[in-house]
Amino acid sequence: MSFILLPMVLDTFLQHLATEKHYSLLTVKAYRKDLEQFFAYLSENYDITNAAHADHYIIRSWLASLFEDGISPRSINRKLSALKTFYKFLQGQHAIADNPMGKVVSPKATKKLPEFIDKESMDRLFSEIVFKEGFVGARDRLVLEILYSTGMRVSELVALQEKDVDLSLGQMRVTGTGNKQRVIPFCPKLGKQISVYIYIIRREVAIQGSNNFLITTNNGQKAYPRLIYGIVHKYLALVTTKTKKSPHVLRHTFATLMLNNGADLNAIKELLGHASLAATQVYTHNTIDRLKKIYQQAHPKA
Repeated sequence: MSFILLPMVLDTFLQHLATEKHYSLLTVKAYRKDLEQFFAYLSENYDITNAAHADHYIIRSWLASLFEDGISPRSINRKLSALKTFYKFLQGQHAIADNPMGKVVSPKATKKLPEFIDKESMDRLFSEIVFKEGFVGARDRLVLEILYSTGMRVSELVALQEKDVDLSLGQMRVTGTGNKQRVIPFCPKLGKQISVYIYIIRREVAIQGSNNFLITTNNGQKAYPRLIYGIVHKYLALVTTKTKKSPHVLRHTFATLMLNNGADLNAIKELLGHASLAATQVYTHNTIDRLKKIYQQAHPKA
């Protein structure tokens, strides 16, 4: 078995990821950082400078040290992913006969419950917060209203065109992941806001291009995700102290409030455009927590 100097093999491996596997620059940088951390552990604790000499016992000891340092299971699994890819590469180069990662079990990552904004805060947003006059204010409010009322993704919102919105039927056609289309109904109040907004945008903004996208920039060009994020973050900060104030939080808010008000889980799945029910079921945990609080407050023996 050939001797492997760690820095040398690391550069070869990362070049392989970038040029042959077409990994993103961010992923390659993350793999470098994780592997350098692992190599430092080998050197400092076992005096090992040959990656092939690290067996599954040593790798497990590294995992234990990460747990002791308070590293989350999610982060540890990312580091393990880097190791698995690295040792698979070594095996493919015939640098090792047996892959030590075959006997290393990934820690179970705890699922983070989706954050959402409570109904009272959202009511305050639309009843107390003053939006600017004219196009910008109308657009910003409509962005918030659509995300809150439909639960659509940012990518779906920026791709939405006027022709996709049927005001007479109160529904809009949305193109989701994998170009799958779905129809989302909306209430008359939102329909009225869309009508007013379209009137304002035609009066105040010179639309550029042949496609009439519903949400646009100040000069009439197609909106972009960063613009939507900025709008949502700005206004949610006025009504909540939660750390996350992204458009995706409004998607979570839509799903959670629908479930709390008795909507069928399968119906929510269809509205969100989830491929499977498993992705939608995560919202039931928030509902159960709410029911527990209601029980504790209301039941005499709670």
